[in-house]
Formats: sequence, C-alpha cells, structure tokens
Amino acid sequence: MLITRRDFLKVGSLATTSLLLPKFLKAVEAPGALAMKGRSLVVIQFSGGNDGLNTIIPTRNDVYYRERPGLGIKRETALALTDEAGLHPTLTGLKNLWDAGHMAVLNSVGYPNPDRSHFRSMDIWQSASPADEYWQTGWLGRYLDAQCAGRPAAALEFDDTLSLVMKGENSKGLALQDAKRLYESTRSPFFAEYSAAKGKVLDDDAPVDYLYKTMAETLSSANYLFEQSRKANAGRAGAGLYPVTGLGKDLKTIASLILADTDTAVYYVSLGSFDTHINQEAQQKRLFQELNDALAAFSSDLKANGKWNEVLVATFSEFGRRVSQNASGGTDHGTANNMMFLGGGLRQKGLLNPMPNLLDLDQGDLKYQVDFRQVYATLLENWLGADAGKVLGGEFAAMGFV
Repeated sequence: MLITRRDFLKVGSLATTSLLLPKFLKAVEAPGALAMKGRSLVVIQFSGGNDGLNTIIPTRNDVYYRERPGLGIKRETALALTDEAGLHPTLTGLKNLWDAGHMAVLNSVGYPNPDRSHFRSMDIWQSASPADEYWQTGWLGRYLDAQCAGRPAAALEFDDTLSLVMKGENSKGLALQDAKRLYESTRSPFFAEYSAAKGKVLDDDAPVDYLYKTMAETLSSANYLFEQSRKANAGRAGAGLYPVTGLGKDLKTIASLILADTDTAVYYVSLGSFDTHINQEAQQKRLFQELNDALAAFSSDLKANGKWNEVLVATFSEFGRRVSQNASGGTDHGTANNMMFLGGGLRQKGLLNPMPNLLDLDQGDLKYQVDFRQVYATLLENWLGADAGKVLGGEFAAMGFV
C-alpha cells in the first residue's frame, strides 16, 4: 500500500502534534530513564487580555471608581484580601486559597514598549523576547531544550495545536485535548495501514521511515499517558469533583497525570476570551466561574492526595485593560497586568508588591513595575531548577515567592 502525505495529515490534530513530539517522551517506558523532580508547573493563559483591575480590585482607590462608574466592583461586594484590595466576587475558591496562605498576587507586570495587539503581545509573552525582536522559539520550549541534555522533562499543552511557547530548537511539547482521546486516535485503522507501509515510499518518493518513527513514538506516548491517567482516576474520590467544563476537564486530566507521578514537569492550558470591549461584567463573570470551580476542585483533589505542595499554578494574560471604562460597558486594550500564583509550596503569600498607581499612568494605561521575564526566571530557577539565563537569553533577577 502507498501512503501519501495527504493520508497522513487526515489523522488530524494527532498527526500535527505527533510531528512536534519530543523524542524523550518515548523514554518514559523504560523504568528510571527519566529523573523525577517531583514538582509540576501549571500555566493558565487568560487569552484575550483579562481586566486585572476587576480581578484584584483596588477597593480603597477613588480613581478606580471615578474612572469606572458602571464597571467598578463595589467595595462591599468584593472578597476582601487586604485593607486596600479585594478579589472578584465570583472567585470564592481562590479566596479560600488566599485565606489558607496558598495564593500570591504580583501587580503591574509587563515589559518595556508594550504592544496592544493580541497576537504580537502574546508572542512576546510566549517567546520571552524583547518587544522589538521576533523569536521563533518559546520560553518553555527552550526550557525543554536545556533540560533534555542533563535532566529530561516533558511539557503538555491542552489544545489541538501547539503554541509558540512550547516550541524549542530541538525539543517541543505535546499538544493534546485529553489522554483518552489521544489514545483512542491511535487505535484508528489508519495506524495499522501506516505500520504496514513501513519501508515503502510516499507518492513523491520520499522515505516513509521518518514519519513511521514519529508515529511509533506517538503510539507509545499515547499508551503511556492514557494508562497512567486511567490508573490515577480509578477509585479516586477527587475525580468526581470537577465541573463539566473545558477547564474542569483539562485540570482533571492534569491532576490524574500528577497523581500518577508521570515525568511531565509543565502543563499549559488556556481560558478565554477575555477580550471584553463590550458587556465585560457578564463575560468576565462567566469565565471566572469556570476558573473558580475548576481550580477549587483541582486544589482539593491534590490536597487530599498529598500533592498540593508540589504543584504551582501561575496565571497570566497578554495584557491588561485600560483604567477607564469605555462607552460600551467594557474596557479596551491596556498594558501591565497582575499575575496570580497558587500552591502549597509558596514561600511568600498575599500581595507581593504594591497595588497599581492609578495617578501615574502612561496615556491612560498602567505602567509596568515588574518585567514578566523576572517571573519566568523565578519559575525556572526556583521551581523547575533550570538555568534561567540560558533559557531566557539574558539575566533577569529571580524573585522570592517560590
């Protein structure tokens, strides 16, 4: 039988992601082949530009209420964090984590010469490049490059395509929607036909061996991830806690892989869209409800199974929103934003720096006070044990919250 590239691509997202599969994932089948560090990083991307001022609310700031007469969240409604800050009222599960000392907030995070384009700003955050440079690799992809030589690690993105953030020079993360779907995709008749074609040629005379090798690695990794996830879910009370939402399903799968002690160090998920030019109140509330319920189940599950101290959740968005509301019941693209960190292993909790200064703005936008690459350096060095300078292409001072 002759296999064409068109046939190969008909497999869909699995074929696409398998071509990006890092070779070291194959090694998980061999006991002791990978060093198990024990810590996991879960990155939640708020796609579209989340409004940080309505997430961590400056409840004692008159400028905030003056500039947002319709959108400002009332002091008595916000969930009190400190005398000057409150949390969006939907995020009750995060408030519980705050009260337990398992939450930290970093305000005014951004970068010099900010870009207000969704695509460009997201590229900057995902690649960790300067604003005037275009890089073709992501910071987590370069982390994989650096770690593969001495201490291999794996990264999973819960999507049907792989983002720039997961692409390194030599190693790349694996994109999947869930372990079961990846496994079931490899049971299709196409794979049997593909295996039978090994050693033959494609319709343009190119050898099929390199495609076969990639597919073989996908098969073994799909089997491994599915089996480990299935074992971890069997009889686990926490598995039934998760809401039936996209983020709830993703975090349930992530928890199962963490509890199965797989050699995955980084998990990457997205929630959105937070592009709230109009009708912001309802849209942000809906998304925060999904976030809240999923994270509440995730943290409870990992606490009950003794893993919460080994997991760090970090949230970010490609930019914040402008301080003033617009005429359509929303906010427009801004610049600096806050980041949240959740986990039982935080060394510092609460507000890590002052709330944004709403009297010192840059043409109506917040001024950044913390370069986001400092945060990445902190996650790489203090949590993942990597050489941040090598990964980021420059020296950025790590912080002390982990």
